[in-house]
Amino acid sequence: MVYCRSMARWNFLSNHGRALLCITHDPEARLRDIAVELGVTERSAYAIVNDLAEAGYVTKEKEGRRNRYSVSSHLPLPEATDRDVAIGEVLSVLSRSTARPTSGSRSR
Repeated sequence: MVYCRSMARWNFLSNHGRALLCITHDPEARLRDIAVELGVTERSAYAIVNDLAEAGYVTKEKEGRRNRYSVSSHLPLPEATDRDVAIGEVLSVLSRSTARPTSGSRSR
């Protein structure tokens, strides 16, 4: 297998898609956690999560000082031409393939 040097800078999913996966894995993830996972600043993570919320793909609920997010899995993929594929179906498949083992409780 030949490794292409340019592949190191290429992602299959956009940061918006990757943020949805982060939220699917951990609905209580902090923006800091999402930013680290995406390799972006907290300000960028905030903008991405707000984009997703404005589009209706993510809802935020305040729990004390923290946010809890949920994904509106029934909505179609934004770029789907036939609009028959729900975002939840794709996230379910991707979540199974990217599931990480948990190692106890995470400090918050």
